Amino acid sequence: MSDEVRAVRVFVSGRVQGVGFRYTAAERARDLELDGWVRNLFDGRVEVFAQGSSANLDIYVSWLDLGPSAAEVTGISVRDAPLRPGFTGFEIRR
Repeated sequence: MSDEVRAVRVFVSGRVQGVGFRYTAAERARDLELDGWVRNLFDGRVEVFAQGSSANLDIYVSWLDLGPSAAEVTGISVRDAPLRPGFTGFEIRR
């Protein structure tokens, strides 16, 4: 059932701000044809909302657990989220 569409909200902990995490996460999401957004949180984590094919989301979440080479991910929390019909593209939020 890899063509199932679903959405997730992911919180990424570690050294994930100031290392290009948002830019790289958005680029990777676009490569996987996912829609959503990524933003820094005041507590030092990064929050991601992504929706798209279940198979591509699984690949993306695995990538988020590693992050870009300059990041040091110490943990992620993944939660199912409601789909947002009509939301297209992947943006970096401030």
